[in-house]
Amino acid sequence: MTGLEPEQRDPPARAALAEARIEPSEPAAAPTAEERELAAEQPQPTPDEDPTKPAAAEPPRAVVPRWVQLALLPIVPLALWVAIKLAGKVLLVFLVATLIALLLNPVVAFVQRAPHVRRGFAVLVVYLTFFIAVIGIGFLLANPISNQVNTFTKDLPHIVDQANKTLASFQKTLNKHGIHVQIIKQGHTALQTLQEKVEKAAGSLVSFGGDILTKVVSTAFDLILIFVLSIYMLSYGPKIGDLVRGIVPRGDGTPADDYPTLAQQAVSSYVRGQLLFSAIMGVTAGVALYVFGVLGIFPDGETYAVAFGAFLAVAELIPYVGPILGALPPVLVALFTDPITAVWVALLFLGLQQFEGHVVAPQIFGHSLRINPLLVIAALLIGLQIDGIVGAVVALPTLAIARETVLYLHRHLTFEPWDRRAGPLL
Repeated sequence: MTGLEPEQRDPPARAALAEARIEPSEPAAAPTAEERELAAEQPQPTPDEDPTKPAAAEPPRAVVPRWVQLALLPIVPLALWVAIKLAGKVLLVFLVATLIALLLNPVVAFVQRAPHVRRGFAVLVVYLTFFIAVIGIGFLLANPISNQVNTFTKDLPHIVDQANKTLASFQKTLNKHGIHVQIIKQGHTALQTLQEKVEKAAGSLVSFGGDILTKVVSTAFDLILIFVLSIYMLSYGPKIGDLVRGIVPRGDGTPADDYPTLAQQAVSSYVRGQLLFSAIMGVTAGVALYVFGVLGIFPDGETYAVAFGAFLAVAELIPYVGPILGALPPVLVALFTDPITAVWVALLFLGLQQFEGHVVAPQIFGHSLRINPLLVIAALLIGLQIDGIVGAVVALPTLAIARETVLYLHRHLTFEPWDRRAGPLL
């Protein structure tokens, strides 16, 4: 028994030694093609990253003290409303300049990536490119639109004569059936009055007459001030961003949790959505009116399709009332031609509004705005109350920034809890 090895004398020890022995390993099988594809799809760590390093923790939330909740928070909305009422025009100018700066800042940053390009020069390049693009688009659209407006102005007397003949025929039909209602003179007078107004409006569009020039001069100072402010904001953009980051609670350091970046993305997303929306509706209306003209339903639609489509695209920039304003010119022209034609054109624009409300708007603004419709209506009404159409146009991008602000503060702020336990009053 003494000659036995330890593993022979002690079965547990024998089992432990057997487990400790290193058995010759079998050759591993080569990976299949599917396994290689799956391995390639897995994200690989970069050389600067340590795969064993834990993910960065979220920054601690800032605590709002009870005295701030009790004293300051109820006063802030009231103070903001008083400031808007007292300095509404000034705040509106600064707000528009801020929106323009937020919209153009990504382009300035992209130009600044080029070597040896300073930020001031990048701002100059972006503004020059912007103005050249606007002027170029204006020249491309001005000639066909002006020609169609001129053609419409020349054809307007003939259209009125045709409408008067239609009214006379309708008067004879009424007289034939014993319905004695005099509408020829009333209809003729109404058409003549409408003709004079339309000719006056068309002449203003073509020649940019005195009324338009006066309005442009009256708003020139505000426009110059807006662009000057936006240039300064773009030039000092990084410093302004650092100042804002020092005021709001600290994020986690990524672009997805950086407040200035989120505000900039909100404005850019809204403007892209609005421009795409206007372009789609303008092109759709122009094509539909051209088809109506080719089919003979609305003959003038083929002639004025570009002008009507461009007018609708511009009108769509005005929230809510834009679709109605954009539909008025073609409906009025169709009314001159034939009441039945006007009905068909009105039905066409009614269908376009349904297409706009149920297909185009949800697909575009559902991704760009992402705000409850009730809040959108409230913002538009407040904007209209503050500064009319301009206030309504500015209201939606401002609401988009407000949404990002609320979400950001909700992630990074917490309120100091109140002690709800019952205690002595004194």
